[in-house]
Amino acid sequence: MANTTSTIELKVELDDNRIPEKLLWTAEDGGINNEEAKAMLLSVWDSKAQETLRIDLWTKDMPVDEMKLFFHQTLVAMSDTFHRATQDEKMTATMKDFCDYFAEKLELKK
Repeated sequence: MANTTSTIELKVELDDNRIPEKLLWTAEDGGINNEEAKAMLLSVWDSKAQETLRIDLWTKDMPVDEMKLFFHQTLVAMSDTFHRATQDEKMTATMKDFCDYFAEKLELKK
């Protein structure tokens, strides 16, 4: 059986002050080719150091209201991923409760 490789590519266009102006991403296996995004959060687990390495970027024209929605949806997705990875029902419910609280405090529409 042959090994398969899949590539995800991120391009960040910076202004003169090295502030992201444009974020582009490609994931050919998913049918994505140089699609524009306004923000990205990337976490990578370093098993040797037992720590998370992160890249958090957003363009300077990312609206604050969209950033709040982005964070809420990311937290909900992380709750779902946590459940799939651990099957921990109790903590997943606690995380979902926090997501609801987060949305309520920011007055986000569901």
